[in-house]
Amino acid sequence: MTTSDNPLGSIFISHRALASIASQSALESYGIVGLAVKNLAEGISHTLVKDPVLGVDINFEESAVIIDLYIVIEYGTRIKSVADNVAELIKYQIQNMTGLTVKSVNVHVRGLRISNPD
Repeated sequence: MTTSDNPLGSIFISHRALASIASQSALESYGIVGLAVKNLAEGISHTLVKDPVLGVDINFEESAVIIDLYIVIEYGTRIKSVADNVAELIKYQIQNMTGLTVKSVNVHVRGLRISNPD
């Protein structure tokens, strides 16, 4: 959780709120089919409880945010372009909505999926 102080009081932004912004931004990006689990334990817990921020990991280093994103990309799209675009979009959205500095967005491509087999 990050804290920001102003003359009227303090603002607390949770990891979950940042993960929600990143998740929605990623799912709206061209070429992204979905988010993926980062490890087996998360995969098992996801089968039990559907978590909307699956595949997003938020960490803080001093006053900057580091985001790890685990995605599944549409087969046939250029992987590097999709990964670069989603990283830039998430960085922009987090900085624009919260005012926090994003140090890095690490995109981990976990798989490819064919959405329309025709």
